[in-house]
Amino acid sequence: MSQDSRKSLFITGCSEGGIGHTCALMARDAGFRVLATARRREEVAKLAKEGFEAQLLDLDESASIDAAVAWAKARTGGKLYALFNNAAYGQPGAVEDLSREVLRAQFETNLFGTHELTVKLLPLLLAHGDARLVQNSSLLGFVALRYRGAYNASKFALEGLTDTLRLELEGTGVKVSIIEPGPIRSRFRRNALEKFLANIDRRHSRLAKAYEAKLEALRKDDDAPFTLGPEAVGKALLHALKSPRPKVRYRVTVPTHLFYWLGRCLPSRWMDGVLRRVE
Repeated sequence: MSQDSRKSLFITGCSEGGIGHTCALMARDAGFRVLATARRREEVAKLAKEGFEAQLLDLDESASIDAAVAWAKARTGGKLYALFNNAAYGQPGAVEDLSREVLRAQFETNLFGTHELTVKLLPLLLAHGDARLVQNSSLLGFVALRYRGAYNASKFALEGLTDTLRLELEGTGVKVSIIEPGPIRSRFRRNALEKFLANIDRRHSRLAKAYEAKLEALRKDDDAPFTLGPEAVGKALLHALKSPRPKVRYRVTVPTHLFYWLGRCLPSRWMDGVLRRVE
């Protein structure tokens, strides 16, 4: 299998219905050899049935990361063209209602696990000589919104760590990009609702009434304004993989572009006023 001549792409978070799964399909159609991973065994089995080389990967467990890295090394002969760090989840809740344990759990998946996987796969990327590292961040990686503090913090941290890594990898042949999606159609909201109900004591919170509106929004199936399908992220990923000069940042959806420019143009207090209107 290591003799496969296609460029190999390792993707995290490829569960059915999500961004990672769509990106895996698009990358395969574009001629890449996709190494697809997911956290649950049933999702790995589905990926295998679709013809992907599939592997279990739980970013909260170092042993699982080590097993996935060994698997990728064996599959690729020690040379990996690209890594797309997509796996993440959102933990809703006001900052004051986030316990240390809940905040730590958010960082374990979205930052610490992603970081551990990245540095352990980095030798394979460096061995390739002309490789790509793509991080899936968010609009919330540079704009803070109420009741998204845990996710905001994890994505802000991911962007800072990635910017530093990009500078440190200059001249190695590993090109680093960040994708910043706004609202994308996926299971993200449904998963966030589960985390909210499990980890936030909303009934005893100072913000109990505000949480009722938040719950209603999470339970809705309606798309937020300017929502795009996951293929919008896939298009950005393919550009990052195929372009000889990939962008440092790919801003996906109208809100991402809008808030980026508002943040550059408006005084902080004015920007706060805009952000307080966003539910």
